[in-house]
Amino acid sequence: MNRPPPLPIDDALPDLLAALRTRGRAVLQAPPGAGKTTRVPLALLDAGLIAPGQRLVMLEPRRLAARAAAERMAQTLGEAVGQTVGYRMRGATSVSRATRIEVVTEGILTRMLQSDPDLPGVGIVVFDEFHERSLNADFGLALCLEVAGALREDLGLLVMSATLDAEPVAALMAAPMITSEGRSFPVETRWLDRSVGPAARQAGALADLVARAETETREMDGGILVFLPGEREIRQAGAALAKRLPDSCAIRPLFGAMPFEAQRAAMAPLQGGRKIVLATSIAETSLTIPDIRVVVDAGQARRARFDPGSGMSRLVTERVTRAEAAQRQGRAGRVADGVCYRLWTRGEEGALAAFPPAEIEAADLTGLALDLALWGASEDSLAFLTAPPAPAMAEARSLLTLLGALNGGGRITAHGKSLAALPLHPRLAHMLALAGPEAAPLAALMADRDPLRGAPCDVMLRLEAIRDPRGFARSRPYEINPGGMHRIRTEAKRLKTAGPSAGLSPAAMAALAYPDRIGQRRKGDAPRYVLSGGKGAAMRDGDPLAGSPFIVATDLDGDPREAQIRMAAQIGEGELRDLFADRIRRVDLCEWSRRDRRVVARQQERLGALILKDASWTEAPDEAVARAMLDGVRDLGLRPGAAAARLAARVELARAEGLDLPDFSAEGLTARIEDWLLPMLHGVRTAEDWNRFDVLPALRAALTWEQTRQLDDRVPSHFTTPLGRRVPIDYSGDDPEIAVRLQELFGVAHHPSSAGVPLKITLLSPAQRPIQITRDLPGFWAGSYAEVRKDMRAQYPRHPWPEDPTAADPTLRAKPRR
Repeated sequence: MNRPPPLPIDDALPDLLAALRTRGRAVLQAPPGAGKTTRVPLALLDAGLIAPGQRLVMLEPRRLAARAAAERMAQTLGEAVGQTVGYRMRGATSVSRATRIEVVTEGILTRMLQSDPDLPGVGIVVFDEFHERSLNADFGLALCLEVAGALREDLGLLVMSATLDAEPVAALMAAPMITSEGRSFPVETRWLDRSVGPAARQAGALADLVARAETETREMDGGILVFLPGEREIRQAGAALAKRLPDSCAIRPLFGAMPFEAQRAAMAPLQGGRKIVLATSIAETSLTIPDIRVVVDAGQARRARFDPGSGMSRLVTERVTRAEAAQRQGRAGRVADGVCYRLWTRGEEGALAAFPPAEIEAADLTGLALDLALWGASEDSLAFLTAPPAPAMAEARSLLTLLGALNGGGRITAHGKSLAALPLHPRLAHMLALAGPEAAPLAALMADRDPLRGAPCDVMLRLEAIRDPRGFARSRPYEINPGGMHRIRTEAKRLKTAGPSAGLSPAAMAALAYPDRIGQRRKGDAPRYVLSGGKGAAMRDGDPLAGSPFIVATDLDGDPREAQIRMAAQIGEGELRDLFADRIRRVDLCEWSRRDRRVVARQQERLGALILKDASWTEAPDEAVARAMLDGVRDLGLRPGAAAARLAARVELARAEGLDLPDFSAEGLTARIEDWLLPMLHGVRTAEDWNRFDVLPALRAALTWEQTRQLDDRVPSHFTTPLGRRVPIDYSGDDPEIAVRLQELFGVAHHPSSAGVPLKITLLSPAQRPIQITRDLPGFWAGSYAEVRKDMRAQYPRHPWPEDPTAADPTLRAKPRR
């Protein structure tokens, strides 16, 4: 073994080894550069904590970091990778029977656990860089804790984190926490004097800041490390800096998707000149780049987020957090005093979040839901450091059920087990499993970002470019992203395993992956679509696919109201019927149309929210029409006529008096509308029919004969005058009231009442004009009648106006003319 130089982590190793010997698990907190990734596994092996015949498995979130860690440990042992130390990742493996330390990337550990839950041959599982809180790390730890508790009490567990918030995971594991203080040199921080502003200006502002940093720190030995969010930004910055930096500066990009030899070159010291490393966040904690004295931080990070546009997780660019900024700053103080330049002002720093969120809080959880179903457990039964959000889990399980991966009871199906074995999102795994190897290029395309810039939304253009990038570039005017195209083509080759082909078109394949994104063009000139999942989407005017009756939208911009279609494939109705024959259902539709203001009865064939066939339903049952019209009544409002309103008011007054009658208030009638109105709606189908409909018979029918008798007795509908004429009583106001000719009440000595309440009487002149309002008729006769008589005799001399109205006979007649 080559004797390694001392590192800060060395001081923490005795306490760590003791904790693992006595407790079998521990949490190690050590800052970036302390040496935990490469020193700790070898120390555990050297101390005999890995039993003979067993191996240590270390989960490393990033492929580049996993391979670099394995190579560094093998170099320390004076061996080649694949002997004592090896690695395993998707598409690349270097292990042997002699391997005792195996560095694996995310997803590998989960597959190992799903295949052999007791992890045979594994003595210790190490979770490195746990502070990144990847979904696979959280899930892997939850599974390992369950395995250790139920199957493998001897399984050692070690979590290593680079941040100071490791206490929660230590509490979750019931494990001791060991801290390495690390060692760093002072770093001076320099902020911008003024905010950069819109994102469009940030690329130029970053190039200016790097050029300034190179000039101001030229006397320092060591390179400059520039943090950028992704490959595209790295390429843009590299092109801009090539024109601004002196020839002695060597620009070295560093990101996960580039070839490993190029990655190794970016990390190696530069012989002569000054190295400018343009790196993603992989250089924050996962990798150690020697001879860095200056850091330039663009202030952005790329994180996995659920993308409603793609229906899967995608990397999105966000503001860096304070914790990430501190880790980036620390990279400048590893070997000597350093300087950190930040592309934001000092005042803007206060608005930064403290820590990045856990991936489980914001990412697509469909894969997690499938893995849980395969494990045979619910999320509530496992010890997650952060519980998966319930709405996201419900949406994930709904999609898995739609794909046939889960049955109606939420259990995994045989098809679901086959999807779980594929290293793809369940949507794409479902497509590949059913369509065969010919779907590999499409699966690789939909798993990545659009490799074309400025192209129409047709998926077929992208597949053409994937087949022959050079020929496509010569014949088409669209720009190809070379890095993205390389990734897609490499992934397509990896996915194109042997197997039978289903002979499906690319559009049909896409429909298998996105059964909820099949779009049907709406009526009208604008290219707007309704999607089978029920949402809306729109295409740019003038796009070659804008006239397509049916499409499959494989990428949307995520607008919840009406998304913009970014990528789609045209599909025929016949293909849809062939693919989804078991999901097409016949629907007898009888419903109220608010737009048409009438009951609409149709017979349809539907695929989700799509209408493949639509015909008039001429024989719709009367009850179905009446029930639909009931919705129309709710829409239009009850609007009872005067007579119905009087009846309802009488019933409410009687109920207030203690009679046991149905609730005829507006709220009560609406709540019980099916009971009293539905049987009476035969033949009513339109708003016009409803306007002509008389509600009174329906209300009367809602009362029994005995209830009607009690109502008439207690709260009569009419007042009968001495002449026998029935005058309706109005119950709509605070008191019941009537309007009657004054002469018609001659001889009435007692004030009439209803429900024990005196009637409010409006006394009318012979011309039916109000003369007086009274609630005390005897008092009126004895009092103000005399003044009324004097006025009325002059106006209506032919009508009787006796001095004593209580002794006169009621009349409506006038004296004959002489």
